[in-house]
Amino acid sequence: MIDLSKPVQYIKGVGPQRAKQLERLGIYTVWDILYHFPRDYQDRSRILPAHAYGQGDLATVKGTVIASQETKPRRGLTITKLTLQEGAATFFAVWFNQPYIRKQYPPGKKLLLTGKMERNFGVPQIQVTDHELLEGDEGLHSGRIVPIYPLTENISQRFLRGLVKTTLEALGSQIREFLPDALLDRHGLPCLPEALQNIHFPADEKSYQRARKRFVLEELFLFQLGLNLQKQRFIRQPKLHRYEQQQLAEQLLQGLPFKLTGAQQRVWQEIKEDLLAPYPMNRLLQGDVGAGKTVVAALALAMAVGSGLQGALMAPTEILAEQHAASITALLEPLGIKVALLTGSNRRGRSSLLAKVASGEVQVVIGTHALIQEGVQFKNLALVVVDEQHRFGVRQRAALQDKGQRPDVLVMTATPIPRTLALTLYGDLDVSVIDELPPGRQTIKTHQLSLNQAGKAVGLIKQQVALGRQGYVVCPLVEESEKVDTQAAIDLYERLKVALPECSFGLLHGRLKPAEKEQVMQEFRQNKINVLVSTTVIEVGVDVPNATVMVVWDAQRFGLAQLHQLRGRVGRGSHQSYCILVGNPTTKEAKERLAAMCRTQDGFVLAEEDLKLRGPGEFFGTRQSGLPDFKIADLLRDSREIEKAKAEAERILQSDPELKNPENRYLFQQFAQRFPDFVKYSDVS
Repeated sequence: MIDLSKPVQYIKGVGPQRAKQLERLGIYTVWDILYHFPRDYQDRSRILPAHAYGQGDLATVKGTVIASQETKPRRGLTITKLTLQEGAATFFAVWFNQPYIRKQYPPGKKLLLTGKMERNFGVPQIQVTDHELLEGDEGLHSGRIVPIYPLTENISQRFLRGLVKTTLEALGSQIREFLPDALLDRHGLPCLPEALQNIHFPADEKSYQRARKRFVLEELFLFQLGLNLQKQRFIRQPKLHRYEQQQLAEQLLQGLPFKLTGAQQRVWQEIKEDLLAPYPMNRLLQGDVGAGKTVVAALALAMAVGSGLQGALMAPTEILAEQHAASITALLEPLGIKVALLTGSNRRGRSSLLAKVASGEVQVVIGTHALIQEGVQFKNLALVVVDEQHRFGVRQRAALQDKGQRPDVLVMTATPIPRTLALTLYGDLDVSVIDELPPGRQTIKTHQLSLNQAGKAVGLIKQQVALGRQGYVVCPLVEESEKVDTQAAIDLYERLKVALPECSFGLLHGRLKPAEKEQVMQEFRQNKINVLVSTTVIEVGVDVPNATVMVVWDAQRFGLAQLHQLRGRVGRGSHQSYCILVGNPTTKEAKERLAAMCRTQDGFVLAEEDLKLRGPGEFFGTRQSGLPDFKIADLLRDSREIEKAKAEAERILQSDPELKNPENRYLFQQFAQRFPDFVKYSDVS
C-alpha cells in the first residue's frame, strides 16, 4: 500500500530535481499530487477530420505519419513538419524547435494531435500544442476532456497529467474516504476515489460538476470544523477573572450627552452578558461608519476597570490609535480611569509608561502593534479590543491575547462584511451588528464629476470654508513608489492653493514622520487648516465633526470599501455634508463602483456589491485578512455551500466535540493536515 504522506521524489519518474520543481507548486507528497486540481479544462473529445475545421479553430485530429521534413529559416528557429494521412486525405502538423519529433515519429506511427488549425496553400495544417502516440483506444492529452493545471518553470502539462494519472492508477482503491458516509449521502456526493478520478479526468460535464461539488463541500466543511473547534476550545476554558462591578459602566452610560440607539443598547447588552459569563467573550462587533462602536467599547472597558481589571485596544495605524485614545480618554478620564497611548513612535517616557502598565496604574492602554512587542507586560489584562480586525493576522491577535490570561476579546470592524465572508472569516466568533445610525445624522450628498468638471468640486470647498466648515481632498496611492505618490499629492496641494488663496491648506502623506502627521492632524482638528490634502492615510479613524466636504481625486482608482470609509470621514456633525467623486472611469467595474456610491450609503449593501465586483480574494486582500487560501472553493460562487458546511461541522461536533472517536480520527488527521494554523492557534479566535 502506498503511503500518501510519502515524499513525491520517491515516485517513479520524479526524483530529487523534479521534486524541487514540484515544491514550487505546493506539491511535496503523494497526497499533494492528488489535490493539485486543474485550473481549467479543454474539451478535446470531438475528433474530426482535419478539413472539417476552420482557420484558427482549436482542433483535435488523428492520422498516420507518411513523411517528415525539417527547415531552419533563421538561427534559433527549427520547424519540424510531418505529413499525416487520414483516410484518403492528408494534412500537415507543425512543431517549433522540437527537432526530436522527426525521429520519435517515423512513417507508420499513428498520432493524436491538438492545436490551432491553419491552411497551407489550401491544405489543412495544425500548429501542435499537444500530441501523443495512439497505441490504445484512449489518449491522455487529446481525444478527451483534458485537464489544464497550474504550472511552474520546467514542469509541463504533459508531465503533470502523466504524474496524476500514474498516481491515481497506482493507488486505485487504496485511497481512503475520510468524510462521514452520512454526509456524502445527505448531499449526494461521490466517494473520494471516484471524485479524484472525475476532477482530474472527467468523462463529461456532469461527472466534473459532481466531483467539484464534493471537493468544495469537503474544503469548506474542514474549515468550518476548525472554526467550530476553536470556538468550543475557547468556550471550554473558564475565565480567570470576574466582572464584579458594573458601577463605572453605569456612570458612563448615565453621563453620556446622548441616548444610545436601540441597536447600541442591544449590542451593549450582548457584550455585557458575555463579560458576566464564566467563559471568555469572543465577539465580532460590526457597525457601519459612524454607527457608534467606540462608545460600546468604552462601556466594556469601563466595566473591566470598575472590577479592578485592565483593558487594551489595538488599532492598525497610529492615526487611528491616536483618534481612539482621544475619544476614549474623553469618555473614561472623567470617571477617574487612567488611559494611556502606546505606539511605535512615542519613545519619550516609554519605560515609565511600561512600568505603569505593568503595575496596573494605567488601566486602559490604546496602541498599535507596539502593544504586542516584548517588554509590554500587564498586571491583569482581562479585555482585549481589536479594531479594524482584517488588518491583523492571527499571529498578531494571538500575541495580544497572550498578554492576558484567557482575556475577553471584542473585535470591531467598520468594514461591513457580507454574510458569506463573515461565516468564513469569523465563523468562530459570536456576531453583533449595530445596524442603526445615531439620530440627526444627515444623508451625505454624493455626486460623481469628470476631471473636466473638477472646478465644481473646488467651488463647493470654497463655499463650505466660507461657512466656517472644513474639507478633505484625497488622492490615491497608485504607484509602486511612495515617492511618486507623495509628489502627486504635493502637485495637487500646490494647484489647490493657487485656486483657493483664501483657504489654509495642510498636506498629509505616507512619507511624513509620525510627529509631523500628528501636527497636521492637530491643526486640522483646531480648524487652523481649512482643507486637508491627503493620500489614503486618512481612510480610517479621523473624526473631525466640522469637516463637511470629501473630494476624492481619481475616484475610479479606489475600491468601494475605501470610498465608503473615506465618505465616512464627513457627516459626523449636524451640518449637511458632501462627497464628490472626481474621475474618468473607463472600465465597466469602475463605473459600477462609482454609481453604487451615488446610489446608497448602506455599507452592507456596498459590501455585497464590492464582493460581486471584485471577488473574495481582492475584497480583503487574502494574505492580510486571514481569508483561507482555498484550493477549489470560491466564496462567491459557492456561498450556499458555506451554510451547508457549517451545519455539517456543527452536527458532527455535537456528537464528538474533539473528533476523538475512532471513526473520526482519520477525518481529524485530514483537517490538521489541511488547516494546520487551526491546530497551532487553537485557542485564538
